[in-house]
Amino acid sequence: MTSKQDTLLDVAGRPAIEFPEPPELSSHGPARIIAMVNQKGGVGKTTSTINLGASLAELGRRVLLVDFDPQGALSAGMGVNPYEVDLTVYNLLTDRKVDIHDVVVKTETEGVDLLPANIDLSAAEIQLVNEVAREQLLQGALRKVTDEYDVVLIDCQPSLGLLTVNALTAAHGVIIPLTAEFFALRAVALLVETIEKVQDRLNPGLQIDGVLPTMFDARTLHSREVLARLVDAFGDKVFHTVIKRTIKFADATVAAEPITAYAGTHQAAASYRNLAKELISRGGAP
Repeated sequence: MTSKQDTLLDVAGRPAIEFPEPPELSSHGPARIIAMVNQKGGVGKTTSTINLGASLAELGRRVLLVDFDPQGALSAGMGVNPYEVDLTVYNLLTDRKVDIHDVVVKTETEGVDLLPANIDLSAAEIQLVNEVAREQLLQGALRKVTDEYDVVLIDCQPSLGLLTVNALTAAHGVIIPLTAEFFALRAVALLVETIEKVQDRLNPGLQIDGVLPTMFDARTLHSREVLARLVDAFGDKVFHTVIKRTIKFADATVAAEPITAYAGTHQAAASYRNLAKELISRGGAP
């Protein structure tokens, strides 16, 4: 359903779309696995993983967040100290005896569970080099819990190394968070090339679910020009939902809460709720 055009999306030359409330689910699983990927840091991957996950949970979806970055920012952002947990995703990848159910942590956000990570994960790339089918280790681990969730979101580290390839091999779809800056735009070509290689060699069913513009400032010509270029390059792959720049995200991070809990009535929370509806509407989530 098309509504009155939104000022932000006028810049990209597209009418705003009002996404409907998704239907309730009568059962859970199998999960659709989505990798949140961009080899450039500081583009809002972790923020988007946390808040999209929380928004999907508000819509009745069972969500598993996978912290796949040695910095452990996703774990900390969900209120879990990654250095106080006994097992992390690192143990899951390197020790076959570890059961994923022993690693999953319940979070304070209803409907959202977490696979935590810490600095130990930085050693995994070296340790796994000689493993058979090393690109498929995460896929094998997640297989045991996919029937328990509707959506699995993997927060990838800012690189295109073995861990990111593991995430892309395990995933059904990719969301590319991208700041409205030219330097961020330039890096996407290399990422798309990596995704295509994974499609060819490891995961032919992998698809790009969408490009998510983040940290957008409608007051600047620069942001508006980058958004327009994004739409020129990716067309309908660019989400209609645009995440504006706001200090509220930093405040929510300090509070270790999703923006939907920390400032539920703020426009930033509304944006991620709209993104969740858009993702479901596009078929990117059940």
